[in-house]
Amino acid sequence: MTTTSNSSVSFEETDARRDEMHSTIEAWIDDLADHVDDAQTSEEFQDWLDVQSRFHDYSHRNTLLINLQYPAATKVAGYNTWRNEFDRHVQEGEQAIWIWAPIITKRCPKCENSPSYHEQIGCEYDETSPNEWSKGLVGFKPTAVFDVSQTEGEPLPERKTEATGNADDLVPALKNAAADIGVTVRIVNADEWEHGDATGVCKYRNQRDLQPVVEAKARSNHADLAVTLIHEYAHALLHADITDETERAKREVEAEAVAYIVGRYCGRTHSGSAFYLAAWQSDDSAVIQERLGRISTTAQKIIEVIKD
Repeated sequence: MTTTSNSSVSFEETDARRDEMHSTIEAWIDDLADHVDDAQTSEEFQDWLDVQSRFHDYSHRNTLLINLQYPAATKVAGYNTWRNEFDRHVQEGEQAIWIWAPIITKRCPKCENSPSYHEQIGCEYDETSPNEWSKGLVGFKPTAVFDVSQTEGEPLPERKTEATGNADDLVPALKNAAADIGVTVRIVNADEWEHGDATGVCKYRNQRDLQPVVEAKARSNHADLAVTLIHEYAHALLHADITDETERAKREVEAEAVAYIVGRYCGRTHSGSAFYLAAWQSDDSAVIQERLGRISTTAQKIIEVIKD
């Protein structure tokens, strides 16, 4: 299958082939880094960041509760938060998602209870009056929240991350390449998708069977589906043995950079990579260059498999 674009090099079998590929990938990485820097300073991205900062960061326990009650949830907030912060309204008849909200109030320095419960249990602490106690966590209460899909009103700004182009030939090639890459691949219908707003995931069957399973949400945009598959293949090749959550942002940078390179080699436009990466990087695009070796090697491996 021929997938090279007019603007890319052919990478034919020559003595200088590997050096040619590496130098081309380096140039593409430089382009991507510039695009990320531009994306981070764009008004569109700043608007998106502003909205994201207004959403609460839920605890692991509450995240599990949300997923159990509403598996398709993507952006969750309380009734008044939707109305006051985002100018959206919960639609009539929608069922609430229940989570545990912390109760923060003045508490006794000794028993660590609120003034009323402090009196009920007969705590003898009396060195300072309740008016002088500092605030702290004294318990939890059930609180109702709603997903954005349960609301209507002003639209939320979104990152434009979809890839474009004709990829009808690339998706089958990527599915056929799964065995050589060492993954099991599944394209899941949208009505059966269980991973919220994610478009793809890389997981494992169980602790004994460590062959990665890549799942991608089916969609009519095959170029975007192809980039998702490449992104998850990169996770499978690079991150199978990494469990450190602090590395998550860097893992996403590596996988998306690989997707950008392979997609560009195949002639697909994936300008959305810059916006995707801008959300994962703190200050600049330095991490892309820092991990160039890993990104380049992984991209070349996927290219080698699919170009045949």
